[in-house]
Amino acid sequence: MSPTTITKIVLAMLLWAACFPLITAGLQYSPHLTFATLRAILAAATLVFVAVWLQRPFPRGWRTWVTLGVVGLGATSLGFLGMFHAAEFVSPGLATVIANAQPLLATMLGVAWLGERLARVGWGGLLIGFAGILVIALPQLGDGARDGTAIGFAYIVLAAVGVTVSNVAIKSIAGQVDGLFAMGFQMLIGSVPLAVAALLLEDQTAIQWTSVFVMSLLGLALFGSALVYWLWFSVLEEVELNRAIVFSFLVPIFGLTIGAVFFGERLSVMQLSGILLVIAGIVFVNLSGRIQSQHS
Repeated sequence: MSPTTITKIVLAMLLWAACFPLITAGLQYSPHLTFATLRAILAAATLVFVAVWLQRPFPRGWRTWVTLGVVGLGATSLGFLGMFHAAEFVSPGLATVIANAQPLLATMLGVAWLGERLARVGWGGLLIGFAGILVIALPQLGDGARDGTAIGFAYIVLAAVGVTVSNVAIKSIAGQVDGLFAMGFQMLIGSVPLAVAALLLEDQTAIQWTSVFVMSLLGLALFGSALVYWLWFSVLEEVELNRAIVFSFLVPIFGLTIGAVFFGERLSVMQLSGILLVIAGIVFVNLSGRIQSQHS
């Protein structure tokens, strides 16, 4: 894996980690689904505009569009729905553990659907990384017992499954379609169910167009959606899904770092231990990829 690819992956994970505080800030001023819909539409419009401006090739073929539909429903419809609603019902610790089972699920689907291979060292790395997430979240897990935990659990699982399926679908078309158009149209497709649900269930006049809401919306749409999905698509054009997806374990670590730098939160010894386990897991998975390439 080249330094450029690693840089793109790490930047993508950092941007995804920054989404959580931006969502929390914006939800004070907008209904959940309406906020999610605006994020998706603005991000989609940005990517499609850039693709047209750069005269990128338009996606063709019904299989490509079916795949983009799967990505949109998984990553945008289910992913955004779960992300925006789960925080109401479960603690951050429980949400972190459940959401970060996604690399394990994606790797299993990648092996079954895409024919990717992962040596025992790689599987061990995934388990070590997930163990690190457990260690990081352990102090907060006790906060999960609140009313509606089952509902929150369902939202997170829904989001994790949606994102998992979408990652496998993205990998299946990576390199065959332009990334700007692909990620723009998947978010446009995914925004439709969100928009319908928002119109039926929420009052759009409740939005308060404060500077905080506008900045959080722009940050989520332009950087936490448009830029990050274009980066992720370009990464999956270059490397196997199982080697890239393990870096998702960095998201909660970057979240802790953001909390420490900007909000004065302190990292405990347990959290630092979990961070070391996550880093070790990532190293093992990518070491597995090198071993396989040497033997092939």
